[in-house]
Amino acid sequence: MDQHLLAYFAASAKDIDQAMRDNLAGVQSPVLKEILRHALESGGKRIRPQLTVLGYGLVDAGESKSPVQVLNLAIVFEYLHAASLLHDDIIDHATIRRGKPSANTIWGPGPVILAGDFLHARALSVAGSLCGATGVSLVGGATEAMVEAEFLQADIAMRRDLSVDQYFEVIKGKTGALIAAAGEAGVFLAGGNNAQRRAIRFYGEKIGLAFQVVDDLLDYQGDPEVTGKAVGNDWLEGKMTLPMILALMEADEVDRPWLLGLLSGSREVREEQLSEVGLKLEGLDGFLGARRVAQELIDQACSALSVFSPSREREVLVGLAEYVVNRKK
Repeated sequence: MDQHLLAYFAASAKDIDQAMRDNLAGVQSPVLKEILRHALESGGKRIRPQLTVLGYGLVDAGESKSPVQVLNLAIVFEYLHAASLLHDDIIDHATIRRGKPSANTIWGPGPVILAGDFLHARALSVAGSLCGATGVSLVGGATEAMVEAEFLQADIAMRRDLSVDQYFEVIKGKTGALIAAAGEAGVFLAGGNNAQRRAIRFYGEKIGLAFQVVDDLLDYQGDPEVTGKAVGNDWLEGKMTLPMILALMEADEVDRPWLLGLLSGSREVREEQLSEVGLKLEGLDGFLGARRVAQELIDQACSALSVFSPSREREVLVGLAEYVVNRKK
């Protein structure tokens, strides 16, 4: 991401952070306040709420709604994202989140589940107050998609014949749905028409899918000093991510049973073979194939923006798409 885009996102992220602090100022419980602060003040570029602000700017110059209302709608999607991470860490028994102890290791699962529920409820309340039934529908639809995707992922977790289509069905719900809803909410608030709402939703969904594909790549190829995550977590957990799915499609009668045998074996054995598996996936074009898929998704996303007039917001969204596919963490 170039310096101009970094500066844009940094400035906008400060506004989003302030909007969250203002919105949560009335929370009375000290413990709830601490959990929310832990979950929400972890930094980052605030991609989801940024999409709401950018979606609004694609359509409206800022006259129909005050900036405060746009920012308040934007934080809805950071609340939903943070709530999903709180609940995910409990489900996964995670102890680290973004280089810090996960909330559940500090406060235990009960208070953290309730904090996630609070964020879901606050998101629905804010979205409904600003966008009426449409706002509630966008939040509810994204949440339903994320939850169902978790169940679908659990259903197919141990399958070793997972297809590319099935893989994308899961991540469409887990990652794409919330990003798509965030952009659509901004366009709706600005009075965008149905074609514009469909376009930004398509854009958001595609960059969400690309984001997850790049996450899959970083799990094998990322620098732990940059990503803050150990290499090979997905492989060690026996997960079928896109590089593995694509590699298995190209594997011969020797490599395929070897890879599948490791996936079905013990974590200790997978850990011992991690480096060799990485070399095998590279040789079978698992990494290159996944990188091509991510770029195709980004190209499709950017093409959808043609329904909007040229603007700074559209340029930023194109830049964001390129950041997603080229990011290192």
